[in-house]
Order: sequence, then C-alpha cells, then structure tokens
Amino acid sequence: MTPLLTINSLTLRAGERALLRGVDLAVRESELHALLGANGAGKSTLAYTIMGCASYAPQEGEMRFAGERLNDLPLHERARRGLALAWQEPARFEGLSVAQFLRAGTHDSDPAAALAAVALTPTDYLDRPLDKTLSGGERKRIELAGVLTLKPRLAILDEPTAGIDFLTVDEIVGVIDAFRLTGSAVLLITHQESLAARADTASQLCGGRIVCAGAPATVIENFKARRCTRCNGVTCGHG
Repeated sequence: MTPLLTINSLTLRAGERALLRGVDLAVRESELHALLGANGAGKSTLAYTIMGCASYAPQEGEMRFAGERLNDLPLHERARRGLALAWQEPARFEGLSVAQFLRAGTHDSDPAAALAAVALTPTDYLDRPLDKTLSGGERKRIELAGVLTLKPRLAILDEPTAGIDFLTVDEIVGVIDAFRLTGSAVLLITHQESLAARADTASQLCGGRIVCAGAPATVIENFKARRCTRCNGVTCGHG
C-alpha cells in the first residue's frame, strides 16, 4: 500500500544551520505514527515544514501527500487536501465563542461531541469566549477539538514542550482514538516513551535526522540508549 504521506531526503536550512538533514518518513492511512525525540531535535520544525508554514520551505527533498507533491503548495491548499496541525502553543481567537470556533471549519461538525472527546463538558464551554479567561490547558483541548471537527486525512499533533501539563497520557490517547474513529491517520510528535509505545510504528529524530524507525519498542530502546534530554543539533553516536 502506498503511504498517505511520504517524505524523501528532506533538508531544511536556516542560514548556515541545517535544521532537517535528509529526513525520510512515511505515514500510512489510518496509522498512528509516533515521532519521538528530545526537545530541540527538530520535531516541530518537521511538522511546520509538512504543513507549509512560512519560512519552512525545504531546500532539498520531496514531500508527497496521497501521491501529490506538496513542496510548492501553500498552507491553505495543504489544509484543503486533508492535512491539519495542532500547534505546540494553542492560539486565542478573540471575539469568538467556543461553539463558533468549532463550527468555523465545517458546517456538519458536532461541537459538543468534539469537546467531549477532549474531556471537556460541552455545557460548560460551548458559550464561553475563546479568550484569555481560558487556561492554556483549556485552549489546547479546544484547539484539538477544532482539528477533530475537520476530520482530516492526517492530523499532526504536536505535543506541548512542557509535557503532559495540558492533558494526561490517557486523555491524549483518548483524543488519538477519536481521530482514528473518523479515519484520520495521526502523526504524534512527542518526547514521551509512554505515548510512543501506543503507536503502530515510530521514528526517532535526532539532530534533524531520522536515526531509527520501525516498531515502537525498537525506537524507544534506541531513544533511551541515547539518554537525550535536549538535542544539541548534532546526531549522537549511540545506537
């Protein structure tokens, strides 16, 4: 089966610094693929590059989604084709209620069901303004609910750098299950071994390179052997 997302030899530089170095990655339909790595390894950079964010145009390599070349498509066209990204830091949308935000991307969504999927009580949140009165954790959950209403073909979930202060491991797993029930594939960006262990397949990013890929248990063992807490931008020599 041809993968839904295929990345070949992807390289991204900022000046003289290489942020991504010949990355190869494949995510299949309806798959949960964990991208594991220490903070600073390039995980979020790869997510922004896949999504087509400004200043994240690769100098080398190719990205294909459902067989179509992505490199030259702007962000909104990638979104139209079924790519969606939940950012590390959730945004505020002043002037919108939570319900209005959740209905913004599609008219046939069920905001209440989306909120319930991210462990928020719909009656407590649907009419609340999406502003600074909400905590970071609440905004993160609402953002995830918004991505869920889009029913993307591939959801890229960028776990907050701070760890699981926004959601517990079980709650993150519940959100992933909700995406998969809609048929979405999920690329989960994480530094947590317990989350990577739940995946169908996994890849480890270190110094902007994929250094290990395959069964989650194998990738986790390689990640543990490197003993990384923060990536220094140079691929380490373990494993």
